Amino acid sequence: MSCLGNHDGGGKATSLRSPATLVPTAEQVDRSAMILIGGGAFQMGSATFYREERPLREAMVGDFWIDRAPVTNREFSQFVAATGYVSLAERQPLPEHYPDADPALLVPGAAVFRKPPGPVGLRDPRAWWAYVPNASWRDPLGDGAGIAALADHPVVQVAHEDALAYANWCGKTLPGEAEWEFAARGGLDGAIYPWGDDPQPEGRHMANTWQGRFPWENLAEDGYDRTSPVGSFPANGYGLVDVVGNVWEWTATPFDDEVTERSCCQAPDAARPDRRFVVKGGSHLCAPNYCLRYRPAARQGEARDTATSHIGFRCIARC
Repeated sequence: MSCLGNHDGGGKATSLRSPATLVPTAEQVDRSAMILIGGGAFQMGSATFYREERPLREAMVGDFWIDRAPVTNREFSQFVAATGYVSLAERQPLPEHYPDADPALLVPGAAVFRKPPGPVGLRDPRAWWAYVPNASWRDPLGDGAGIAALADHPVVQVAHEDALAYANWCGKTLPGEAEWEFAARGGLDGAIYPWGDDPQPEGRHMANTWQGRFPWENLAEDGYDRTSPVGSFPANGYGLVDVVGNVWEWTATPFDDEVTERSCCQAPDAARPDRRFVVKGGSHLCAPNYCLRYRPAARQGEARDTATSHIGFRCIARC
């Protein structure tokens, strides 16, 4: 879905380093590639898998519209063309934000997954992650290949504020964690996966995940070594694609190590530079021997200034 048609009222595109201000009204939001989700109560989280998913609890969401698929490189390119937006990974890092870093290393770039040549220990992610100068949404691996062949793949190397900027331009927002999880479950309340409890029903791969021994052996039995075009795998019961696997997705929910109830009058301090936000859904790097998180209940916290080759997003519009 493109939001370009929402901004043809004669306003000039602006060069942006923060969310765009040319925002359509609720009536102008393009919902042609969105799905209406009727809200309700559901069992959120899991008592079976990782600690941060606990406790299993009842949650309630209202009605909302959600993008059928993660935002693609084509769609994000249209946003940038219309607004001149500069993503966080493309900007010069500020020395005051990284006081202990070598100034020579403070160059625009982002984190890229690099497969080790052989088995490595699983305790130190630096064995498979590297900060790559010039990596950004325009060139996710920082190798000069760009995104010409990836137009229908999810956009990656986008920080939380980049996702918010795109959503704001479309007149949308990022989903809260409960909204995201409710939609991802596809009506199967309590199921492990969006399609049920069998990870591979009748031997079929249902999502873009890792087959083999992470992080050095990816057998790519599902057909993909990295990201895949959105919609390459079956939709869930609500018609949403790629809700698990392919790329993690940003939400609007701040991450805490323990799931706690927040007072209705207590606003999260989203402006904190070290604030982490919940990402959901797992990615193509999720493997049972390391990260069994391609499930609706799974959650992780990522720093708001994180841009990596396996995190993207989708948007919602509340009714």
